[in-house]
Amino acid sequence: MRHVLLAGVLLAALAVAGCGLGAGEGARGVSVTVTGDFGARPVGVKRVDETKGGETVMRFLQRSFAVKTRYGGGFVQSIEGLSGGSQDGRPVDWFFYVNGIESSKGAASVKLNPGDRVWWDRHDWGAAQAVPAVVGSYPEPFRSGAGGRLLPTTVTCATSAGAACETVKDRLQREGVKVSSGTVGAASGASTLRVLVGPWRELRADGVAGRLDDGPRTSGVFARFDRAAARLTLLDERARATRTLGAGAGLLAALRDRESQPTWVVTGTDAAGVLAAARALDENGLRNRFALAVSGGRGAGLPEVAR
Repeated sequence: MRHVLLAGVLLAALAVAGCGLGAGEGARGVSVTVTGDFGARPVGVKRVDETKGGETVMRFLQRSFAVKTRYGGGFVQSIEGLSGGSQDGRPVDWFFYVNGIESSKGAASVKLNPGDRVWWDRHDWGAAQAVPAVVGSYPEPFRSGAGGRLLPTTVTCATSAGAACETVKDRLQREGVKVSSGTVGAASGASTLRVLVGPWRELRADGVAGRLDDGPRTSGVFARFDRAAARLTLLDERARATRTLGAGAGLLAALRDRESQPTWVVTGTDAAGVLAAARALDENGLRNRFALAVSGGRGAGLPEVAR
């Protein structure tokens, strides 16, 4: 019994000393980005070749930025002096995404995996309490997956998608993503990433993508098409209309329900808009965007936040 007790004491001492028991290897090629106002206001970026073994999202953030926490260290109160709470009478807080997917767990309990792109954003959540998925960490989650697990990617194209369909497949394959063709009307799943390509009039019947028609409170996307899918209205952070786009307007957005992995939509008011959205599937153009509207060769991050 004495030998067992001594062994237990030694194991505990080694763990406290940080000798790596159970920590494993660090995660390679990870980054953390901090922004405000739905990505419109950059705060900072930190990239590392390899983290410490067993690193969590919270610890990585604390090693990279000045952070204050609450509720016993489990939740972020402020980063670089920017606090959650209230601003101009509106609720604001910090939210984080790993590979473009909003986490359902606290940052202290989420372990980093190789290739993870962590994104913290402080924003107004009065019009949308949750934004389940975003496009601003592209090429994630297609390249590294979720929770350290690679996920198959299916691209489903409307019959009228044409060149836009091939453009989307080509862009993903350039990032090393293996793509298979999906079936129109197929349900989203817990282990598959989907990309839907086509005019909105043909995509809106999809069970997940169709949430877009229910507004930001349901979809997390600050844009909406009219009933005929011929006009796209862009919204601000309070879900107020800022402007309306017509022919040739495109939209890139990610949607998700809690039972499935993200469904990305590459869509528009017509074939020209869908092609414009497909051509916007680019890391630099999507960086730090929650969603992206495209018109006349120019992209607009959504929601449209006054600068």
